[in-house]
Amino acid sequence: MSLQATVRLRARDLDLAVSVADGQTLAVTGPNGAGKSSLLAVVAGLLVPDTGRAALDGRVLFDLDTAGRGPWVPAHDRGVVLLAQDPLLFPHLSVLENVAFGPRSRGAGRRRARAAAVQWLEAVGAAPLAHRRPAALSGGQAQRVAVARALAADPRLLLLDEPFASLDSTAAPALRELLRRVLTGRMAVVVTHDPADVEALADAEVRLEHGRVAGAP
Repeated sequence: MSLQATVRLRARDLDLAVSVADGQTLAVTGPNGAGKSSLLAVVAGLLVPDTGRAALDGRVLFDLDTAGRGPWVPAHDRGVVLLAQDPLLFPHLSVLENVAFGPRSRGAGRRRARAAAVQWLEAVGAAPLAHRRPAALSGGQAQRVAVARALAADPRLLLLDEPFASLDSTAAPALRELLRRVLTGRMAVVVTHDPADVEALADAEVRLEHGRVAGAP
């Protein structure tokens, strides 16, 4: 089981194919403007390409012909979660309710969702923050909560777009170690500029240049 994706998007000069094996973390690297975040947005269902095809565990996420016609699974139904640079926590909810949002959106009852949230907050070392609001969190704390919220949704594929970009040099190593632990055995794609992220997190690397896989014909 795996992700297989081919994406062509003229407006952003994107024309590439990538694959991620079951249980593998793929690092996508390259200069600014190379198409890294656009690739994640297409796979997540937030950006529609001109043509292309993607399948996750054999299930077609989209298959668009040259006229842009074909099946397109909406973002909420893909089993894919995108963790952006900004944690994007709901400011009006507590940390616990933020993390419980994923299970609730998948149909879990309130008690079950809260229990799952507690488990994931403990897993990322953020259980003492459960009753705080996002405004009371540091950058590192907020990103830990965002990781817990993403994993509580039980995604088949986790996409991470520069997850340490907004953190200072003291918070980033601890979160990198956390992600190294929780991504083990999971299928994930990590966009990064930092060789330390590739070394710590990735099983394989693809470098993009000008919207193409470097070295591809």
